[in-house]
Amino acid sequence: MGEILNQLPPEIQVHIKAITKSSGLAENDESFEKIAQGWLEKKKIFEDQIAASNMVEVESLAADDEKGAVALTYSGSLILIGPLVEGFRKAGYNSIGIRKNVPDSLIKENSKLAADIVINAPLQFETGPVQSTSSIFKIAVCKEDLAAEDQEEKISEVTVIMTNEFVDVNRALVPVDNV
Repeated sequence: MGEILNQLPPEIQVHIKAITKSSGLAENDESFEKIAQGWLEKKKIFEDQIAASNMVEVESLAADDEKGAVALTYSGSLILIGPLVEGFRKAGYNSIGIRKNVPDSLIKENSKLAADIVINAPLQFETGPVQSTSSIFKIAVCKEDLAAEDQEEKISEVTVIMTNEFVDVNRALVPVDNV
């Protein structure tokens, strides 16, 4: 197996192989390495943007917590979870285009979490842009107490920045006709 893929935790390696299979790329070490390299770049983008946006990583977010969050899944998808307002959240799912077996991007107003969001478990919606995601690798929330409107703006902004950077990573790794 490849040098880059071996740097990743075993549970992420499983997702890298599944992503490679669903991307249309050949299922070989070279493709696994490309997708693993992209995953590591996305992880760094996530960490850098969270720091630059005055956000902080947390281990979990309760379904009834008023804070919003942005999450990175094992598969490298981004999930926007808006602040809780009158029992609902704005939620977005961005798979960032390599995978052919999931939607690229979905947003749903009036979403509801089915359970707390926790690291190493799927994020599940009672109502949302998707029913569930792959397991969550990282969760970030705003450091300071912000009004719901300000949280939503910050989370949306950081998600757009990361999504655009993730797309650039994909274009560099995978032939354009596959992205």
